[in-house]
Order: sequence, then C-alpha cells, then structure tokens
Amino acid sequence: MKKKDIKILLVDDEPDILEIVGYNLAQAGYQISTATNGKEAVKQAIKIKPHLIIMDVMMPEMDGMEACEQIREIPDLKDVIITFLTARNEDYSQVAGFEVGADDYIAKPIKPKLLVSKVKGLLRRLKEEDTVAESTSIQVGNLQINREEYKVIKDDQTIILPRKEFELLYLLASKPGKVFTRSEILDKVWGNEVIVGGRTIDVHIRKLREKIDDDIFKTIKGVGYKIEF
Repeated sequence: MKKKDIKILLVDDEPDILEIVGYNLAQAGYQISTATNGKEAVKQAIKIKPHLIIMDVMMPEMDGMEACEQIREIPDLKDVIITFLTARNEDYSQVAGFEVGADDYIAKPIKPKLLVSKVKGLLRRLKEEDTVAESTSIQVGNLQINREEYKVIKDDQTIILPRKEFELLYLLASKPGKVFTRSEILDKVWGNEVIVGGRTIDVHIRKLREKIDDDIFKTIKGVGYKIEF
C-alpha cells in the first residue's frame, strides 16, 4: 500500500497538537483527518475508515479510552491501528489503554522525526499484508483462525479481536512445540520499531483468555504453544 493511500485520523483537543502532528505526517505523504474529542473521533472513524488513529486520552465530551473501546466494537474498524498520544505515560495509564484495545502508546512531547518513524513502524504491517499471496487458516478444536481475513470463528460465531490480539493468538497457534520468549513475541507481533511496555503481552493474553474461552487457550498451550519469560 502506497503512503498516499494511507489514512490517518488525529484526535486531540489541542489545536497546536493537531496542527504540528498533522503537518509532519502530511509532509511524510499520508492522508490526514482530524477530530477534537472522542465522540467526533468515533463518527470520523466510521466515515473515513482510517488505517491508523492517533488519539489523545484526556479530552472533553468523551475521552480517548472510551472512544477506543467503542471503535473496537465496530466490525468495519476491527483492523484499524490505534495508538494513544498523551502526556499521561504512567504504567497504569498504559495498561488501561491496552485493556480497551490500543496497539501502542506515544508520550508527549515527541520530536517530529521520531513521530514519523514511529508511525512508519506501526504501519509496516500494512505493507506486509500486501505481499501475502495465499490464505492461511489454523484449526484448534472448535476454533478456526483465518489469517487472510483476520477472522476467529468459534462454533460458527465470529469473534472480533483487535489486530494485536489476533496476531498474538495466531502466532501461538502457528508453531507447534515452539517455546516463545518475550522478546520473540514483541518482535513478531509488535515489530522492532514499536516500543511497548513490559506488561503488554500479559494484558493481551488475559484478554484472549476472556474472549476465546480459557479452556481452548489452555489447550493451545498444552500441546506445545508455550511462552517462556
């Protein structure tokens, strides 16, 4: 996918942030749209279907956490990449962001060149998807994991997973007998250019257990899909 075709939605209640971040990303060649609060962000996301949303946490009317949670419940937006851009970089805030489905966290202030590099890292998998030529599907008990369509189906019911949760599940289920280290998981699921907190994997695994049935998840790990920390 070419840069000019990639749509980025910036969400912040500070006009200066929207102007500075928007200018630098537009100069890098991306399509930029903006919103000033969570409610507007949800409406804009539905309308333009962005590839990436960069969103502040503390905003009027609806904060970023609630907006992220609502966006993740919309099937057409299940693949959108969401990262928070905020001055609130404490551990508890980052964990809360991952809990509602965020893919990453960028702390303010951030230098323009670093921001553009960070965005390139987040969007790198869009390029990787363009090179996938065949369908890949994994069956685990009554759970089907379809890599090409990013679908998880259990008992004929589709389970909507944020992209990172899906990629983590697919990784664990795709390597029988493989013992994954934390660094391997971060590299394969988040990529070398994306910096995430140390508790990120734990949060995503717990969310997967809740969504796909803990017994199935234990079965996956029980036949050799293990994580070594």
